Amino acid sequence: MPIGLIALALGGFGIGLTEFVIMGLLPEVAADFRVTEATAGWLISGYALAVVVGALVLTAAVTRFERKPVLVVLMVLFIAGNFVSAIAPDYALMMAGRIIAALAHGAFFGIGAVVAASMVAPTKKAGAIAIMFTGLTAANVLGVPFGTMLGQAAGWRSTFWAITGIGVLALVGILALVPKTGAGEATGSAAGGLRGELRAFRSGQVWLSIFVTILGYGGMFGAFTYVAYTLTEVTGFSAATVPWLLIIFGVGLFIGNTVGGKAADCNVDRTLLVVLAALVLVLVVFALTSASQPMTIASMVLLGGFGFATVPGLQMRVMKYADGAPTLASGANIGAFNVGNALGAWMGGVTITAGLGYTSPIWAGAGITLLGLGVMAFAAMAAKKGAPRGTTPDDARRPAPSAAGPEAARTDAELQRL
Repeated sequence: MPIGLIALALGGFGIGLTEFVIMGLLPEVAADFRVTEATAGWLISGYALAVVVGALVLTAAVTRFERKPVLVVLMVLFIAGNFVSAIAPDYALMMAGRIIAALAHGAFFGIGAVVAASMVAPTKKAGAIAIMFTGLTAANVLGVPFGTMLGQAAGWRSTFWAITGIGVLALVGILALVPKTGAGEATGSAAGGLRGELRAFRSGQVWLSIFVTILGYGGMFGAFTYVAYTLTEVTGFSAATVPWLLIIFGVGLFIGNTVGGKAADCNVDRTLLVVLAALVLVLVVFALTSASQPMTIASMVLLGGFGFATVPGLQMRVMKYADGAPTLASGANIGAFNVGNALGAWMGGVTITAGLGYTSPIWAGAGITLLGLGVMAFAAMAAKKGAPRGTTPDDARRPAPSAAGPEAARTDAELQRL
């Protein structure tokens, strides 16, 4: 495993922590700022929407620059945003800090996914992306539960001070471990800069993949956004138990990310169809059995597992159909994950405000994911029809082995032949 993947995972850990830890602390934040649950939920939705802006605007703005300096600047922006959140005296400044940190999120993962894929052989690209996203799963397994406990014990601001410190460590890791790209390997240079990167959006499969990302991931996130309320108000767990239940959810994320990445390297479309169908089933069962503590525990594991098993495949699918210009398309798909986050969180807030109860976000999530499964089925059929006879869609777009050896397989030019 290239050591640079460790640095990318470390950055992903810090970013994943600031994205997800707010969910376990939402009741404390809402009480401190004297706002409703739905208003506090906008700290999640607002973050997600800002990720979309950063994923598109910032990624487009840096296509002509080398990747390592860009990743460094993005991590500095992330550190600044969490510092503002830690000192925020009111809800408005807290939201501002969340937005600043979120702007770095989309571009970091979008560019980082391309960097991760370029470090390995063509048949291991989805697995490399999964390693980078392991930082997100580790944030959920370790960071979010302990961050929630820290926030409950010492105040939610202490958690954001800790995230700021983790951001500094991630910055050092990127500086030390991510290899510097050469002058000819600057982001987007081989594809003709920004104009070349925009070429990816001519592909109908890229757009279909983005829609699947919004709906598939949004359904899971919609159920998870208000899970602290579901666990305490419906299932009957105490608030002190929530961090440990988040560990269980995080274990599911870790397993799903790892298995999903390996499966996607074999067949992306088949993996996504199976995982999305299973995710719909898990959400329905969770909604029906949320009053049972044993069933809720099982649902939390499966929700994390199948929910995050989609991530490597969805990211790889967009890059695969990006017509040799994966950077901006990769960033756009990171933005799509967060459009899904915002959609799911918004739908969950609407159902709660309407008085439908704390299981209603789970039902809304199941419906959104079912739509995503339908779009994915259509995309898979269209891709199969467009593939040359005797090949699969994956085979048709897989680059031929390089005669120049493993080093050549790591160049950006090869990534852009996906």
